[in-house]
Amino acid sequence: MSASETKAPGAEFRRARMIRFSDCDPAGIVFYPQYFVMLNGLVEDWVSEGLGIDYHALISERRVGLPTVRLEADFRAVSRMGDQVSLGLSVERLGSRSMSLVLRCFEPVSGEVRMQVKQVLVTTSLVSHRAVEIPQDLRAAVLREAPSLAA
Repeated sequence: MSASETKAPGAEFRRARMIRFSDCDPAGIVFYPQYFVMLNGLVEDWVSEGLGIDYHALISERRVGLPTVRLEADFRAVSRMGDQVSLGLSVERLGSRSMSLVLRCFEPVSGEVRMQVKQVLVTTSLVSHRAVEIPQDLRAAVLREAPSLAA
C-alpha cells in the first residue's frame, strides 16, 4: 500500500429495494447479473445522494468515469420476487486513483446476507481513457462520509 492509500472500513450507505419480476429467472429467484445492475444503481445513488456529487455531471460534463477493474462476488442465499431487501455500500479503501467498495444485498430485519461484492473502481478520464487522480471534491466527500479512511 502506497503512502497515498489508506485502508479502513467506511460508513455504510443503504437503500431499500424490492425484488421485481424483471430481476428474476424462470426459477423465480434473482438472476445473478441483475444483482450487478442493482448494485451499479446503488453506486450512482451513493455518488449523487450520499456524497452530494452529481453523478450524471461527473460522467457527461466533467468526463470522469468510474469503471470497475476488479469484481469479486459471493452468492449466499436466494432472493425471490416480492422480497424486500436492503442494498448497502461501504468504502473499504481509498487510494489516489481508485477505491475499493464492499456492496451487499441483505434481508433488512435478520441481516442475512444474500450476496456480497468487493469492487474496485478506478477514476478515469473519459477523454483519454486513462486513470486519473480522484477529483478533490469526490475524495473530500468520501472522507466526510467515512473519516476513518483518512487515518
